[in-house]
Amino acid sequence: MIKKPSNAQIRENNKKMVLQCIRTFQPISRAEIAEKVLFSKPTVSLLVDELVRENLVLERGRGDSTSQVGRRPIHLYFNEEAAYVIGVDIGGTNVKIAISNLGGKIICCSHFNTKKYLENGLFKQIRREVQEMIQTYQLDENLILGMGVGVPGVTETKTGVVVEAPSLQWVRFPFLTEAERYFSYPIYVDNDVNVAVLGEQWLGRAKQKENVLFISIGTGIGSGIIIHNQLYRGSSYGAGEIGYTVTDKNEMKNEFMPIFHRYGYLESVAGGKGIGNKLTVLVQKNKDHPLYAKAVEGELTGEEAFSFAKKGDEIALTVVEDAIEHLAYGIINAATLLNPEVIILDGGVMKSHDFILPRLERIVHQYLPSSVEIFQSQLGENAGILGAVSLFLREYDSILN
Repeated sequence: MIKKPSNAQIRENNKKMVLQCIRTFQPISRAEIAEKVLFSKPTVSLLVDELVRENLVLERGRGDSTSQVGRRPIHLYFNEEAAYVIGVDIGGTNVKIAISNLGGKIICCSHFNTKKYLENGLFKQIRREVQEMIQTYQLDENLILGMGVGVPGVTETKTGVVVEAPSLQWVRFPFLTEAERYFSYPIYVDNDVNVAVLGEQWLGRAKQKENVLFISIGTGIGSGIIIHNQLYRGSSYGAGEIGYTVTDKNEMKNEFMPIFHRYGYLESVAGGKGIGNKLTVLVQKNKDHPLYAKAVEGELTGEEAFSFAKKGDEIALTVVEDAIEHLAYGIINAATLLNPEVIILDGGVMKSHDFILPRLERIVHQYLPSSVEIFQSQLGENAGILGAVSLFLREYDSILN
């Protein structure tokens, strides 16, 4: 038997609708809200008065008038400074922390080296950084709603357990349990690429898009998927592992060896490490190449591959164009299945987006059954922390969502 909502629940939902209307259409008057949400004007006025008292809505324009048009309506605005959210992006190299207002404006941020504190004191250091930012910027700690966190691994969002994060050497790590020892407010954690796609939909190039594919191309390759405005995590939180896509069946038949243990095919041939590795092997066979001495001593990087490719170096061009082809095939396969409105690309390899995007688009648009926009991430280095803020605001049960 379906339980009917109580009068208090109905009122709270109505207040949420009014607040969402103000956020979407600000500046807006009470009369305009009533037209949009189909509530009576007295009902809207009462709900708005509550939101004003709670400091979630600001009034501007009271008493402005002219003899011709009479009294101007009071305009209502969502108060983005009403509270703060902490966003944390935990990477294999650095941990980045930011405190943001409710509109996604970063008030302050800091970072520290992951490995230095990973073994002992990671959460203690995050707390220390947060406290220093609060004191330095004289923020009211009581206005902090909570924290969102992105981690580089498969994460059970309901339990807060990180199933596996190779770069952090975490296996079945009880992230939420550990974090709650250091922070008293609500915390939500998810895979870092899932978090990034939320940030991109909130404030980036995927704004107002309900079907989004976000692909991060770095050492590894992963993706975040939004379908009908909902983050798709899969049956065991492993959705989006596009780095395991096979884009050459012949190579797989020859006992293919991934670039790292448990890495997938696509990230082994199109990730930054794979690109650098292939360049190293080819350059070692050419003593006249300007990178030969360096290739003999150690491994070249993906950045060097793109740098030399842009100069017209034939070996580097061969390597990066092959990687771009594989990446394009992976995108074609994913986009054919998911039919996204937009594809957002990010990650270390995409620092060469000016070189990659035109070549990528030529291949993708040639084979896709329907066109799709492909963009470089707009949020860049802040995608992780802003995505973490967005994760919190989406998951935290409050009047804000």
